[in-house]
Amino acid sequence: MVKVKIEIDGKKLSVLERTTILKAAQDAEINIPTLCHRPDLTPEGLCRVCVVEVAGSPRLVASCHTPVTDGMVIHTRTPKVLTARKTVIELLMAGHTGPCVTDECAGDCELHHLAADLEVGPPRFQVKKRRAYPVENISPYVQRDMGRCILCRRCIRACGQLAKKNVFAMAYRGFDSKVVVDCDVPLDKEVCKDCGICIDHCPTSALTKPNLTQSKEGVC
Repeated sequence: MVKVKIEIDGKKLSVLERTTILKAAQDAEINIPTLCHRPDLTPEGLCRVCVVEVAGSPRLVASCHTPVTDGMVIHTRTPKVLTARKTVIELLMAGHTGPCVTDECAGDCELHHLAADLEVGPPRFQVKKRRAYPVENISPYVQRDMGRCILCRRCIRACGQLAKKNVFAMAYRGFDSKVVVDCDVPLDKEVCKDCGICIDHCPTSALTKPNLTQSKEGVC
């Protein structure tokens, strides 16, 4: 394949054509934070945490799905980039009901870790909270707490692309958006037995194993 020359944060690189900015940066040991992205899933650029600044572009671009082009000059930590990332995380925290919002000891919440890494304090924004959902513990395989869901869609893609089961889908709009099962019924699927892919890919604890829920104190 053809290689192109690019520059990331002053580092000149030669990478394969069609490589994403994120992959090129990771190969060069340049950290770009991500949330909705996982290397084993198709990138969709949903959360905008991985945005970078490209010389000549009028707007920030999502690095997870933007391919490099020859001569591209990329900046991953400009004030504009950092402000955008912090704003995204702050908005997610403002609309998120997980205990990690105030618990500094949260161990498994990726949102909490990103907020700490980006030095995001308590949310300044007054946003409409999504309506409260009861914890779904009908399934012996997966417990769902949709109040902790941040709509990253990783569970949807993991279930569809990796497990090939397509249990989840998106429904509704705006603040009512929700990851649903069938026509928005509690999760109780036998196909979830011995799977757990959705749990492994959930960045918060919206999806957990039922017998582990009580031991995950301080996790959002």
